[in-house]
Amino acid sequence: MNLNVGLEGSSISRSPFFDGNNYSFWKTRMTIFLQSLDYQLCNIIVNGPRVPTRVVEEVESIKPENGFNDNDFRMFQLNSKAKHVLFCAVGPNEFNRISSCDSAKQL
Repeated sequence: MNLNVGLEGSSISRSPFFDGNNYSFWKTRMTIFLQSLDYQLCNIIVNGPRVPTRVVEEVESIKPENGFNDNDFRMFQLNSKAKHVLFCAVGPNEFNRISSCDSAKQL
């Protein structure tokens, strides 16, 4: 007798899908999934992306893009990666509500 009829396991390559139910279960699975891709993804979602700054004459300001270093670009890439994973984890209704967000934290 097969007791697992209709049950499926989770994929290690696809983000857990949020169907609007059981948020705490999805959040735990999503956290582990994000950490498995890059541990900093969860940090970016919780704290937001780090905005590159520079100090000129003791005044801190946002760096212009042509002044970005490799680490600055990596932080923006990680924010985009986090957004992509979150977009892939929701259906069309949720996607329409969050698609205009600029950062993974806003999502």
